[in-house]
Amino acid sequence: METINVKTNSRIELVDITDRVQAVVSRSKVKNGVCFLFCPHTTAGLTINENADPQVQRDIINTLNKLVPENAGYTHTEGNADSHIKSSLFSSSLTIFIEDAQLAFGTWQGIYFCESDGPRSREVWVKVMQ
Repeated sequence: METINVKTNSRIELVDITDRVQAVVSRSKVKNGVCFLFCPHTTAGLTINENADPQVQRDIINTLNKLVPENAGYTHTEGNADSHIKSSLFSSSLTIFIEDAQLAFGTWQGIYFCESDGPRSREVWVKVMQ
């Protein structure tokens, strides 16, 4: 298992980690297998989405903020209830096929770390199996 460290700069942010995950796959020397990703945080998550147009990331963030506003009278006392809810809309883990030593994606897909309570230093755990 390898750990990818992610430093976020905003309270809510999508960080493209596709190249970093591919680097782990390349180091593993696995030609055909599976890549497992896990986010060990309750206010962050993972998703696969379009990585060609950065406006998609902005649209996702804007929609999340409309659906789950920051100060909406939540009972969670730490002041980050919206962050827990937002991260629940994403996944804590992803599974991606590896074909010919490359992550197998659709044409426009990439992997995003989804920060909901930043800025912070975070981790994504990566396991590659044959």
